[in-house]
Amino acid sequence: MAKQKFYVVWDGVTPGIYSSWNECLLQTKGYEGAKYKSFDSREEAEQAFASSPYAYIGKNAKKTSGTTHTHASGTLPAAVIDNSLAVDAACSGNPGPMEYRGVHVASRQEVFHFGPTKGTNNIGEFLALVHGLALLKQKAFDMPIYSDSAIAISWVKQKKCKTKLDRTAETEQLFVLIERAEKWLTENKYTTRILKWETREWGEIPADFGRK
Repeated sequence: MAKQKFYVVWDGVTPGIYSSWNECLLQTKGYEGAKYKSFDSREEAEQAFASSPYAYIGKNAKKTSGTTHTHASGTLPAAVIDNSLAVDAACSGNPGPMEYRGVHVASRQEVFHFGPTKGTNNIGEFLALVHGLALLKQKAFDMPIYSDSAIAISWVKQKKCKTKLDRTAETEQLFVLIERAEKWLTENKYTTRILKWETREWGEIPADFGRK
């Protein structure tokens, strides 16, 4: 008799843990950017589901499922507010293909994702923060936002993306988004606290793309 496996779907129709391949397939087939992996026990699956998928898939995945990984157990440093949103960006080159996302800290669920498009890491960090602020205000959610980028936090406070990236036909769409973000900051008041994620003390921010 085949050993029972459990399937974690991080990105799919309905993210979760499934006990059969057919159930996993229903959640991932035809879903662009689907992220999933099988595990030998429910405990391993639950630990993986509470963590970033990039700890288990891709070139930076763990070599063994039992390897200790930052926040893999789902526990958080005492100083971290678990009911919060974490944002981060990744960029291959400077400039290069850039993307950003927001992740709920306690559940590790991806809340939003944008990209990739040509840009810089600082622009991505800035846009991620503004995206998060706008979303939390729209949904009337009272939770802080963590960012590990002091530059992005400064730009948001100044309501200006002070990038030196050239505005070209290739980056025009990105600059439209930047202008939209700056306009939102100018026209909206918000009570959301923006907090600095202390990477040296706490490890990588939960929204990290795991490409370091």
